[in-house]
Amino acid sequence: MSEEDKNLLEPSSTHGYDHGTYQWSQDLKDVTVTVPVPKGTRGRDVHVKIGTNELKVGLKNQPLIVDGSLHKPVVLDGCTWQVEDNQAIVVYLQKQNQQEWWGAILKDQALIDTKKINPESSKLSDLDSETRAVVEKMMFDQRAKEMGQPTSDQRKNDAIMKKILEKNPDAFKDTSSQN
Repeated sequence: MSEEDKNLLEPSSTHGYDHGTYQWSQDLKDVTVTVPVPKGTRGRDVHVKIGTNELKVGLKNQPLIVDGSLHKPVVLDGCTWQVEDNQAIVVYLQKQNQQEWWGAILKDQALIDTKKINPESSKLSDLDSETRAVVEKMMFDQRAKEMGQPTSDQRKNDAIMKKILEKNPDAFKDTSSQN
């Protein structure tokens, strides 16, 4: 383990971290920041500013709870916030790069160990058609192997051989004994 790895924080079960005054979680597409606030808090009591590279969250006329440059940029049109159950500000951030894990919410924070993140299984419907076809073929072949049946490639080869033999029944006869 490198010296740098020793300083990394353990990610939460939701792939983020609990900073005490707020916590964050993530999947590959989005980051969610949850800031507990006093019960009875309403939208008009809250100050939230989301920029492509910055986030400010807190209660009006009080020091901000989250304030800084974002660890990575976000897509503004995909970001929103709400006061949930009058006791938490929940900010939803859409990542610009939806193929990477964030190590932190803000640039000046200690990083979590993103190598320890175990992502949930992807749904086939989340995949593009080409990738989905490859995954479905692999799943079919895996099931076929487990049941002792031929894989899709073996079935394809068997069908080709059958056609060859139908058109040329003598194609594979032993001709060495003929003079």
